[in-house]
Amino acid sequence: MSKGRSPEPLDFFIWTIEDVGLWLEEINLGSYCQVFKDNGVNGEYLESLSMFTTEQILWFIRRCHMKWGDFITLCKELRRIKVACLRGEQEVRKPWWVPQCLLAVFVKVAKRKRRSRVVSLKAEP
Repeated sequence: MSKGRSPEPLDFFIWTIEDVGLWLEEINLGSYCQVFKDNGVNGEYLESLSMFTTEQILWFIRRCHMKWGDFITLCKELRRIKVACLRGEQEVRKPWWVPQCLLAVFVKVAKRKRRSRVVSLKAEP
C-alpha cells in the first residue's frame, strides 16, 4: 500500500499496520495510530474484534487507551466496511497488468472472491 493512499476496504482483513493507521486517520481516530501501531493492530486483528469476549474488549480498550465513544465509532466503521464488502458495493481497483479486454471479467471474479472470503472468515469457529 502506498503512503497516503487509503487502503482498499474490500481487503480490510489483509491490511498492514500502516493501512490501519491510514484508515484511522480517514475515520477521524488518527490519535490512536501510534498506539495501534505499538500493539501490532492489523486488518486480521480488526476482523477478530467481532469475536472478542467482553474481557478481551475491555483489555483492548485499556491497552489502546480508547474512549468508549471512539471504540463504538471503530466498531461502526468496521461494520460498515464488512456490509459494503458483502454487498459488493466497494470499487475494485484494476491492477496495471490486467488488459482492458479482460477488465470486466477481472472485476466480476475479484468481487465474487472477496465476498466469499469475508463470508468464510465469518463462518470460522
